[in-house]
Amino acid sequence: MTHRYQVFGPEGEFEPGSNQQVLRNLLGIKVSVDMDELELWLLAQLYEEVLLHQLPERVLSVGDLKHWHRLWLGNVYAWAGQERSVNMSKGGFAFAAAAQIPRLLDEFERNCLALHTPCSQLSEDELVMSIAVTHVEFILIHPFREGNGRLSRLLADVMAVQADHGPLDYSAWELRKTDYINAIHAGFSGNYEPMCEFVRAAMVAGDNNLNEPA
Repeated sequence: MTHRYQVFGPEGEFEPGSNQQVLRNLLGIKVSVDMDELELWLLAQLYEEVLLHQLPERVLSVGDLKHWHRLWLGNVYAWAGQERSVNMSKGGFAFAAAAQIPRLLDEFERNCLALHTPCSQLSEDELVMSIAVTHVEFILIHPFREGNGRLSRLLADVMAVQADHGPLDYSAWELRKTDYINAIHAGFSGNYEPMCEFVRAAMVAGDNNLNEPA
């Protein structure tokens, strides 16, 4: 995957010959487009496995997230499924310090996953808030070296499907990236309403996609 973050530590190593565009990987891939395509294809396989074959209709755990990350990228990166050991920042915003990740994930499991899943008995407003809070808190921790944003969307989709909705449609998030980042920052201050707006719109669009004739 093309380098997106400032990273400090050994996990910042790039694949030799990739012009510092591709992280060191088990397959020797050097071209960022090739890595992007592979990760996207593998992500589609993960979605099929989790949403269609092994949907967890129970309280989710950090162990689930690590398992999904490993299923997705375990044949690509040696550190797949493991908590990152390096500090990371993006656009001047520092994610949680690596040394704090074990404690923060324990809190995330206790205060987010255990409280907000499974989602089968939630009202729509409760579901929107649950997904928004969980999404923001996971992004702020950023527990993995790569793939946090995509895994956070899978988590949101699992929560939505638990509640008999379709997977969310994130196209508006892509079109409004600055507003989305601002919503994450608002959540950092305890204001989850901006993210609720993104989740609600994505849920409506996802349900519309689900109900469209094939």
